[in-house]
Amino acid sequence: MRAVWSTGSAGWIRHQHLYDCVFAPFTTALLTAAELAPGHRVLDVGCGTGTLLEAAAAVGADPVGVDISADMVAAARRRVPGARVIVADAQVEDLRAGTSGDPFDRIVSRLGVMFFADPVAAFTNLRSAAAPGARLAFVCWRDGETDLFHLGLRSLMGRLDDPPGPPPSGVPGPMGLADGARVRQVLAGAGWRDVTVAPVDGDCDYGVDGSDGIEERLAIVLGGQTGRALRAELEPRLGAAGWAAALEQARQEVRERTVDGTVRFVAHAWLVTATT
Repeated sequence: MRAVWSTGSAGWIRHQHLYDCVFAPFTTALLTAAELAPGHRVLDVGCGTGTLLEAAAAVGADPVGVDISADMVAAARRRVPGARVIVADAQVEDLRAGTSGDPFDRIVSRLGVMFFADPVAAFTNLRSAAAPGARLAFVCWRDGETDLFHLGLRSLMGRLDDPPGPPPSGVPGPMGLADGARVRQVLAGAGWRDVTVAPVDGDCDYGVDGSDGIEERLAIVLGGQTGRALRAELEPRLGAAGWAAALEQARQEVRERTVDGTVRFVAHAWLVTATT
């Protein structure tokens, strides 16, 4: 995962505003469930460019972020100068010792906890950093999600003899916690109580700042792990003109999913809460 995010972070940083707009429904659902309040010490796991850190600071909480990507951490520090943000693996790092020693009242994550090699060990480590009565709240993609990963890439994948399948469920990656029963099992095994795993659907609208969202969707999906791999294989094979034609076919694939003039579709996640 460290290797994946050493290259994958660039697209997230470059398109930070777009990601925040597209994932706004999930951010809202998560923040509502987390019930952040002034004075709370909040740990954001896989904090990325600092969306939740910014929200925590806005309500008067004390935001702390952890991410495995140094570039993401640097971006989060620029965005929320008052937050303490560290480069660390939340599965094994002593998160209290690394961030002043005080326990956390809230532990949150937007799409950042699906990548652990050992989820039980990771959530056990997170619980060890939590205060008595602390609340855990996160969102993660759930089984059945496909458009989020493949819309705009299907025509490109069709050019391969052996196209990649969807991200596998239950292994470190975007669908690592896609099975709701497994989420409950992991958190129970890590000692969390009062676990709830509820489906939440979000209308992902790529029509940002008046755009129809076509180029925005292509930028996001081509910047992801699968998109980068497809480009690396197809562009040299097709040549400049052939790659341009392939991209135009991808645009048409995305264009067919416009609703009222913008690219939008419903994505599917779990909203998970628990307490210590």
